Amino acid sequence: MHAELIVDARNAVGESPVWVAEENALYWVDIPAGGLQRWRADSGHVDTWTTPQMLACIARQGNGRWVAGMESGFFELRPHNDGSLDSEWLADVHHARPDMRLNDGRCDRQGRFWAGSMVLNMGANAAEGTLYRYSAGQPGPLGAQLNGFIVPNGLGFSPDGRTMYLSDSHPLVQQIWAFDYDIDNGTPSNRRLFVDMHQFPGRPDGAAVDADGCYWICANDAGLIHRFTPDGRLDRSLAVPVKKPTMCAFGGSRLDTLFVTSIRPGDDQDEQSLAGGVFALDPGVKGLPEPAFNPLP
Repeated sequence: MHAELIVDARNAVGESPVWVAEENALYWVDIPAGGLQRWRADSGHVDTWTTPQMLACIARQGNGRWVAGMESGFFELRPHNDGSLDSEWLADVHHARPDMRLNDGRCDRQGRFWAGSMVLNMGANAAEGTLYRYSAGQPGPLGAQLNGFIVPNGLGFSPDGRTMYLSDSHPLVQQIWAFDYDIDNGTPSNRRLFVDMHQFPGRPDGAAVDADGCYWICANDAGLIHRFTPDGRLDRSLAVPVKKPTMCAFGGSRLDTLFVTSIRPGDDQDEQSLAGGVFALDPGVKGLPEPAFNPLP
C-alpha cells in the first residue's frame, strides 16, 4: 500500500481532487492560493490557473467548465490552455459573518452541487458553518439546508445516492453522520451518527465512496485514510507520508487508484518535505465516477 508522490505541489491546503477520465487527468485546488491545478497522467505535466477568490471545491460541468465553491458563493470556471481563466458568478450564499468561506463540496448522484461553509479561523470554535445546495438556474442568495457546523467536511453519497455522509472535522466535534437522502428533491433527513472519530486516529476531513459503498475518509493529523463499511465498521487504514491528508478521490483508467491531496502547514517544525503534495495509492478496490454537475434546472 505504498503511497507514491505524483506531484510535489507544496499546496498550502490542497483539496477537492476530481478525476476526469476523458483527459486522463486529475484536477484539484489549493484553497488559500485560489489555485486550480491539473496533472496529466500520460506526461506528468501540471497546469495551474488562478481564481479571483479562495477556491475550496470543484465539480466538472463538461465542455471544459467547472462549478466551484469559493469565498462568497458558487461560480462557473473556464480554464484555458494559455493559463488564463474566466469566472462567472452563479449564486451567493448568506454567510453569518464576513470572515467565512465555502469549504468541502461535491455533487450528489443527480448532479446537484453541495458545499459547506466555515469561519476562516478554526480557533474561533464558531458553529456558524452551513451546508448549501446549488442547482442550475437557482437564484441566490441560497438558503441553508443544514447548519450548526464548525468545519463541515467529508461530503459523500452512497452508490445508489440514497445515503448522504457529512462530517465536522473540528477538534471539538470529530464526528461523521449519515442521512437518508431523497434523490428526487435533494433533501437529507434522519441524521444519525455514523462514526465517532474520537475512537480512531486523526480528524475527519475529505472523503470518497467506493463501488462497494464503503466510505473513505482522510484522517487529518494522523497521516491515514480510513475505510469504513456501510455499517460504520473500520475495514482498513492506508498511510501517506504526511500528517495532514485532506481529501481522496478514485481515478485512473479503471478507477482503482486513490488520489490524496494534503496540507503544507506554514509553521511545521517537523520538516515534512512532501507535505502539500498529491499522492496515489492502490486501495485494493474500485471507485465510482465522480458525478458531474447537471446543467439542467
